[in-house]
Amino acid sequence: MNAYDVGDLVRISVTFTNEAGAAADPTTVTLLVKLRYVIGSTATTYTHPATITKDSTGVYHVDFGATTEGIWDYRWIGTGAVTAACEGAFNVPNSEFF
Repeated sequence: MNAYDVGDLVRISVTFTNEAGAAADPTTVTLLVKLRYVIGSTATTYTHPATITKDSTGVYHVDFGATTEGIWDYRWIGTGAVTAACEGAFNVPNSEFF
């Protein structure tokens, strides 16, 4: 699991592929990001094209501001032309300054 400091800009990216393994665009692309182990924590939803950047065919990213310590989980969801999901996590460890 990657670790970042509070204040870092974390690039969360994904590549969607079709059944042949070639990069392909879903009809809709969504990213959910949530802080783990926090009671009542709800996921923040990002959508393309509003808040998700498309880099090239099938390749998308969000630059996420790491403002709080903890383990952050994320889930990419593609639907329509390409149906796929991908999950991951990153850590923002405790700091002596926050």
